[in-house]
Amino acid sequence: MSRLGWAFALTATFMVVEAGVGFWSGSLALVADAGHMLADTAALGLAMIAQRIAARERTRDRTFGHRRAEVLAAFANGIALGLTAIWIFVEAVSRWSSPPEIQGEAVAITAGTGLLVNLISAAILSAGQAGHNVNTRAALAHVLSDALGSVGALVSALLILLFGWYRADPTISMAIGGLILWGGWRLVRDTSHVLMEGSPAAMDLAAVEETIRSVQGVKDLHDLHVWSISEGYDVLTVHVVIAPDHHGTEVAAAVNRRMREVHGLSHCTVQPEATRPEGLVRLRRGPT
Repeated sequence: MSRLGWAFALTATFMVVEAGVGFWSGSLALVADAGHMLADTAALGLAMIAQRIAARERTRDRTFGHRRAEVLAAFANGIALGLTAIWIFVEAVSRWSSPPEIQGEAVAITAGTGLLVNLISAAILSAGQAGHNVNTRAALAHVLSDALGSVGALVSALLILLFGWYRADPTISMAIGGLILWGGWRLVRDTSHVLMEGSPAAMDLAAVEETIRSVQGVKDLHDLHVWSISEGYDVLTVHVVIAPDHHGTEVAAAVNRRMREVHGLSHCTVQPEATRPEGLVRLRRGPT
């Protein structure tokens, strides 16, 4: 079973336990954490499906393959986190005026166990170096933010047990919701940048242009575009104007080689163009 599969099994199993104890004990913090675990379970399941889709070979209809499936899954995960946070905010406000009585002992035990489950899932997802793409990191973000939710539920249970402060439950729930909302916003921001074909964050376009201009035989350039198909798959296209006494094919090959060596761009399309004649064109008047 894959790392995502193990994390999915752990999260889905404990989600049922946490939801049951949360409703029985009356703890919104625990129910909120269970709701977040539900979002995690859906996110992990979506991540596994996306990985399978992304591994498919390219077709005539999808010449880049299905690599964007992982980015779309991560985007959906961010939306799910945001919706979960909104539900927590609404429920916490409704409970603030008349907080229900809560079984602190059951909440503390369940939250502590949930924290352990989330840490195990996070360790599984972060193990090794291979497969650490945007989709796996999105799933890891879910699990880590859920671990913070378990910490919050545990703190709220301790405040109730030690001081009898039942408003700790909606207060901590609001804090958990804020963390969840921030994580969701970051995922939506980063993945929407890829979907809108923005330049890779680590790529300096000014430096890329300077590298191209430094290649012998390049007189000028235009229509420079750099974007990401998916995590680790950056693409460049550019039109280069060839200086006189240079061969377009050789210059294009040299630009490709420099992009790979200097900027790590291995998927480049370089269109060579001949230098346009300068000056006015003389027209001869024909016989009358």
